Amino acid sequence: MSEGAPVAGPDGALRCPWALSAEDYVSYHDEEWGRPVHGDDALFERISLEAFQSGLSWITILRRRPGFRSAFAGFRIEKIAAFTDEDRERLLADPGIIRNRAKIDATLANARVLADWAEGELDELIWSHAPDPAARPVPKTLADIPAVTPQSTALSKTLKKRGLRFVGPTTAYALMQACGLVNDHLEACVARTAGS
Repeated sequence: MSEGAPVAGPDGALRCPWALSAEDYVSYHDEEWGRPVHGDDALFERISLEAFQSGLSWITILRRRPGFRSAFAGFRIEKIAAFTDEDRERLLADPGIIRNRAKIDATLANARVLADWAEGELDELIWSHAPDPAARPVPKTLADIPAVTPQSTALSKTLKKRGLRFVGPTTAYALMQACGLVNDHLEACVARTAGS
């Protein structure tokens, strides 16, 4: 078996190898990752969580996602845009999230920027950067999956130009993977066609 190839789980089904590296990953991999996500608040949550993940493992964020959702008012853009200095201090002291000042400030600033956008504008902007699936080779191993693509670089530039922070090309590509703009489940993975 080549390195980074799909691995059989306890149920015998082949999955992307990262999905079996921690118990919490299996349902996330099978039911969420790579499935299309729409809606401004839902996409804002994914942008925010991907930013918090920067420099950390995704499992750290996944295990704290309930805490993030509670601390950040369910990632409702309008509510977060109205957060005060007291809310910021509360977030900096909240052990249920990653207490990184720059990432918290970026999330608050991004909400304030997005609160001025028209409803559906974030969704439309992000999905306008989805590549043509027919033009992408199906990955057979993890080595076939890039960390950055021309589309993620373009998405990053557009989001930054529009005022968003912590949205570099690698973070933008992770967002594209998580939200189904690209399908990076490996060719033999049980989840590759399950949600399409």
